[in-house]
Amino acid sequence: MNQQLDLHGAFHVYDTTLRDGMQQEGLNPTVADKLAIARHLDGLGVGYIEGGWPGANPKDTEFFRRAATELDLKHARLAAFGATRRAGVRAADDPLVAALRDSGAGVVTLVAKSHAGHVEKALRTTLEENLAMVRDTVSHLRAEGQQVFLDAEHFFDGYKLDRSYALEVLRTAYDAGAEVIALCDTNGGMLPGWVSDVVHDVLETAQVRVGIHCHNDTGLAVANTLAAVDAGATHIQGCINGYGERTGNADLVNVVANLELKLDRQVLPPGLLTEATRIAHAVAEVTNVPPAARQPYVGTSAFAHKAGLHASAIKVDPDLYQHMDPAGVGNDMRLLVSEMAGRASIELKGKELGFDLSGSPDVVNRVTARVKEMESRGYTFEAADASFELLLIEEAEGHRPSYFEVESWRVITETLTHAQPGEEAVSEATVKLKAADVRYVVTGEGNGPVNALDQALRSAIVQAFPEIAKFELIDFKVRILDQGHGTDAITRVLIETSDGESSWVTVGVGANMIEASWEALVDGLTYGLLRHHVG
Repeated sequence: MNQQLDLHGAFHVYDTTLRDGMQQEGLNPTVADKLAIARHLDGLGVGYIEGGWPGANPKDTEFFRRAATELDLKHARLAAFGATRRAGVRAADDPLVAALRDSGAGVVTLVAKSHAGHVEKALRTTLEENLAMVRDTVSHLRAEGQQVFLDAEHFFDGYKLDRSYALEVLRTAYDAGAEVIALCDTNGGMLPGWVSDVVHDVLETAQVRVGIHCHNDTGLAVANTLAAVDAGATHIQGCINGYGERTGNADLVNVVANLELKLDRQVLPPGLLTEATRIAHAVAEVTNVPPAARQPYVGTSAFAHKAGLHASAIKVDPDLYQHMDPAGVGNDMRLLVSEMAGRASIELKGKELGFDLSGSPDVVNRVTARVKEMESRGYTFEAADASFELLLIEEAEGHRPSYFEVESWRVITETLTHAQPGEEAVSEATVKLKAADVRYVVTGEGNGPVNALDQALRSAIVQAFPEIAKFELIDFKVRILDQGHGTDAITRVLIETSDGESSWVTVGVGANMIEASWEALVDGLTYGLLRHHVG
């Protein structure tokens, strides 16, 4: 079935990252962060962006105030989230309903109790009053000219407890003017077959327009969402990158990618799904939560191939080991080089890096043997493409790129005997090297030995190569390889360096962390200069 796009009619893609997604442990975005995320989500082409709960907290209230002048949405409509009126109070007189009315949002999503037990135990009111709260709030906001959706909280659990009452809540909201009733698996405990059966029953019995809102506590939020759509739901809710409390919400990118690429349903504006990887990673940068490498569709490992057998097949036809062309979601196929690498892996990786090795079997053999030998000593190239490229150039061209010649380096860390508790030790590094035929002797200080070495190395090289000033160490990982040896164990260090536009990873291995770090630092700066076509 090919359902054509109608953002505010036939099918809704509704993002709730800025409200439900922000309940994830560790997420605490500023108003500026939320505005930036909203712009990214609009670039994906979602139909609705739920901005938060105005009136419930100052940050969300400020977001809607600023959104009125600072957001220029091209595809999405902004939705405000809130609750039905309090028991015993008219909707027109409830200050939280007033905040929704005055938010400036053209769409309001109301959360309402559809679970009889929650009505009596959490709201502490009667089932009849809860229906009146739903009816009064929906009709009031509709009279004010706002589009209204209803989130039926704990619906599936409430349906099990008291089916007739849960359905009555839906019918009441729909009759009062709610355009969509989103069935919420708030506890995240449903399975796809259960969801499908309930959605079928709701559509046949209550005859309302059904949406779906799933949490991922069983690891099935995406599957449950798709089951609901297959059963007839025409409004999906989710969060980019699967953000949300506990184990998260349905990952919206996974849902829309499956709908468009697997089920041939056009649910985003044509062409915008190819922005998914870029946008998912951009949002991760704003939230300061590293993107999950194994995230379906948009993860860096989603189309990564390591084993030599896979690489041999991919060399013949990439589709043999991929379920789709990664370009469909803006991602890329990656060939990982490791001790499992065969000739095909090296040849394909070389092609990816701009080297045609098809007529150089000797080079391929040397690189393959060297990679396997080095990985046996603790190196890893699947996560350090930059170090592998330097190795490949060395074998293919007979020499390793070199922009400076290190004469010596040393680092000292000292602390005062009478230092106060918590007072930091001071690290000082001295580097002697020659760059552009000039000898430099530079000392650097840092908050640790690696930082001190980094400062000294940069201070020396930047005098010959000003490009270095743009380089920044953005990630540093240490791994003890033979833990049984204790403090004399072999250490592996991965360093990620950025020039403000892109980043690259290098690896170092040594008998101690400082030695391994130095190797990765030197490779990182060397590769950066190579990228900038220096020399």
